[in-house]
Amino acid sequence: MESICTIGDLVLDVLVLPDRPLVPDADTPATIRFAAGGQAANVAAWASALGGSSRLICKRGTDASSELAADELARYGVEICGPVVPGRAGVVVSIREQPGGRTMASDRGVSSLLHPTELDPSWVATCEVLHVSGYCLMAEPMAEAAIYAARHARRVTVDLASAHDIELTGVRAFSFRLEALGPDLAFATEAERATVPGFDTAWVIKHGARGATFPEGFYPAPEVAAIDSTGAGDALAAGYLVGGPELAIAAAAQSVGLIGAMPSPPGVTSSPD
Repeated sequence: MESICTIGDLVLDVLVLPDRPLVPDADTPATIRFAAGGQAANVAAWASALGGSSRLICKRGTDASSELAADELARYGVEICGPVVPGRAGVVVSIREQPGGRTMASDRGVSSLLHPTELDPSWVATCEVLHVSGYCLMAEPMAEAAIYAARHARRVTVDLASAHDIELTGVRAFSFRLEALGPDLAFATEAERATVPGFDTAWVIKHGARGATFPEGFYPAPEVAAIDSTGAGDALAAGYLVGGPELAIAAAAQSVGLIGAMPSPPGVTSSPD
């Protein structure tokens, strides 16, 4: 059974699926859900749901949102490691737009303040792969913590996160941290890959509804009735790390049929309602 350690955020996702386009100064009916989230947490949950064992390294707060997110993630069998400090959780509001897009507003709370001195190297060394959320590389001290963790890993993978955020961070600064991380494999959309054209490693390129290109080649995505694309890339990454391209494509297809980025809880049949 593949053991996967992820490092990054554990946040509370507020998922908003309006019945129609939002109108200023008006009340729009919507489906709204709360769930654990954060790129690293999503990958850990999907890895566990797909048959692997998983651990998340993160820094979290003591408020009600932090407790709710941690309790939700624990339902998937994910081991949570890292400091719990006075403060508030990260919260991300994700609003689905038509057709199929989404807009997010993010407050990372204490999660982005993880410091290398707060890591136990054994958390990483006892797993077969360390998967790094690209959001870790956006700022210090989180970037330093991820790089420190990578030094103790048997194998390192990274998801580049958002092309827009990379540009806001500064391509040069992000690329420097990416080189220091030294991943064996990187996940990225075509736009994200284009932000670091000179970086050399093995790649998984995500093409959205078309599928993905893995080191093993291109795999098309099946036609599915998509409800919410949030977290599909995280499901794909977990699927690939646990079982390769076929499982990756299947997990991503399952993800877009759910509300939010997490898999269906154990023993629960998914429903958009």
